[in-house]
Formats: sequence, structure tokens, C-alpha cells
Amino acid sequence: MDVAHLENLAELDDTYWWHVAKRRLVTKLLLQHAPPPGVLVEGGIGSSRNLRDFRDLGYDVHGFDLFEESTEYARRHGIETAVVHDLAEPWPVEAGSVNAVVLLDVIEHVPDPVRVLEHVRSSLADDGVAIVTVPAYPWLFGEWDERLGHHRRYTRPMLREQAELAGLRATWCSHWNSFTLPAAVAVRGWQRMFPKKQPAEFPEVSSLTNATLLRLAAAERAVMDRIGVPAGLSLVAVLAK
Repeated sequence: MDVAHLENLAELDDTYWWHVAKRRLVTKLLLQHAPPPGVLVEGGIGSSRNLRDFRDLGYDVHGFDLFEESTEYARRHGIETAVVHDLAEPWPVEAGSVNAVVLLDVIEHVPDPVRVLEHVRSSLADDGVAIVTVPAYPWLFGEWDERLGHHRRYTRPMLREQAELAGLRATWCSHWNSFTLPAAVAVRGWQRMFPKKQPAEFPEVSSLTNATLLRLAAAERAVMDRIGVPAGLSLVAVLAK
């Protein structure tokens, strides 16, 4: 991963509806379940855009990533505690010292997610939580997932089972991104009928479409609080010991 790519990713993280909506959802859950101050660890920091927002909320942030370029980029943006680390290996934090762990679309990329979640459990304080997002519906697994390096897509029972095997429990779990599900199903069907190699990039959208999708995501978060979201392209869970 080169610096130019990270800068492009940072720009996308700032404005693209998918990244912004996910950050707003996770921020809301953090403030509900593990409000600052406290120690927060994010695994898979990318451009460090999320981690900088979490720092600004008042957390003592730490970031782990496989790419040295990502950690260097984070440090250039004021996150001195970003380090290169494989999440499948024991985490370089004191056991029981972390108030919040954030894994946003991470564990679908690793061969052994239970091992990663075991390290999450070891790091968490007794009242700490982990916020985890993953792609939903194994039947949607296709070329897009392969290009992104996914090993799997999830159901709620799968996510709960992996958490339990690691000594964690899902205190709350919901689908999200329900409003793009019909379009995604149609696109996946078309791709299976007419396969075509394409780069693993989010589709460009107009500023109007971007703003509309952000409003839909905000409405979905409101519904999530009241009656839940029974279907959606992704899952989000709050895990505790």
C-alpha cells in the first residue's frame, strides 16, 4: 500500500457514504456502551480516519495494522500509538486494560477469526466491549468478496458462535445497510450470469446520491433504536466478556 493510495483512501473515508455512515453508527454504539475516556484499540486502521475521530471524542487510542504504510500515515496525523501488528498474534497491550475494541470489516479477512477474538477478550477490561462489523449473507459471497480478500460472509448465528468460542457474548447484534440490499442482490445476480473481472473499488456516486444514502443511513439508525433492522448487507455487534 503506497502513500498515494492511502491519501485516496483518506479522502474516501472523509466523504463516501459507506465509510461515513459506518463511522457514525459505530461512534453511536461506542458512546452508548463504552463512552470516553478510556483506552480504545482499533484493528485494521487503513487511513486512520476512524481512529482520529475516536481520539477527538476523548479516547486514548491505539491502532494495529499489517501495513507499515498505514501506521506511518497514522503517526504523521498525530496517532503515535499506531503499530504494525498481526491481529492473530497476542496483542501488545496489557491484559484487561482496554475499554473498547473496534474491528470494522476485519475478521472476514482472517483465516481464524476466533483466534483474533480471543485476543480481543484478553485485552478487554471486565466492563469493556468490542464493536464488530462484518458483511452479511454467505449466499451473497462472490467475486466481489474474493477481490476484497474475504474468507466468508456472516449470519447472526455465525457471528455469535465465533464470539462464544472466543469467550465473548454478543450483547446486541443487528443488520445494517438495509436500503442497498435489493440493489446488491441484483448486482450479484448479474455478475454471476455475466462474470467480468473488475477492480475491488466502491462504485462512484454523485454528490446528490451520496447525500441521499447518508440520509437513509441516518433514518436506519433511528429505526434500529426502536424496532431493529431485520435485514441488511452488513451486521454490527457489541461483544462483551
